[in-house]
Amino acid sequence: MNIPISERLLLCAAMTPSGSRAADVGADHGYLGIYLLQRGIASYVAASDLREKPLEKARANAERFGVADRMDFIRADGLSGIEPSSVDTIIMAGMGGDLIQLILDACPWVRNPRYLLILQPQSAGQDLRRYLTQTGFRIEKETLARDGGFLYTVLTARAGSGPMLTPGEQYATPQLLASRSPLVPAYLLRIEKALQDTVLGLQKAARPEPERLDYYAQALREITEMRGRYADRR
Repeated sequence: MNIPISERLLLCAAMTPSGSRAADVGADHGYLGIYLLQRGIASYVAASDLREKPLEKARANAERFGVADRMDFIRADGLSGIEPSSVDTIIMAGMGGDLIQLILDACPWVRNPRYLLILQPQSAGQDLRRYLTQTGFRIEKETLARDGGFLYTVLTARAGSGPMLTPGEQYATPQLLASRSPLVPAYLLRIEKALQDTVLGLQKAARPEPERLDYYAQALREITEMRGRYADRR
């Protein structure tokens, strides 16, 4: 029986190491965890959600697909209900980058390199990348999926020192460019257009915000340069 799983979640699964003991935070219907267990990618999944109804659906789905004996269903805010020794991989997909930051801030034990983070922000990805590199995490990989007409990034990170990101790299990391995904050109074009609109809006604003304007203008310059370099390299 096939699991109805989206392309962005399939990409999260593809970035999950074989044999993982995974926490799926914000598990919703539980499809990602079920897929990981069915395909032998994970040996155990802790499915966590703040709401009881999604957890009930996740339990029912896990029973239907025959993997409930290798899953725990935890009603909790973020990682607060996860036993640190029970997992080594933490997946957060389908939530905003700002919420991911709050969950990580509230959970000091993730600041240990034994834990791999797999993060798929729905919004504020640049803020999340900046946060990670400024608070002691190292981005290891990043790539793209197209799902329902939208482009989504998925990155992996773990505790460790790494270089700070420039404004442009907060939108398109070196790891993303190194992925050689065929979706990179479309992603860079989308980011460039969005930054152009932001810069134009700040330039026309009645109340000047020079620091914000400088940040976004620099990010725009870098993304434009990245597009040119990436096209030449291809």
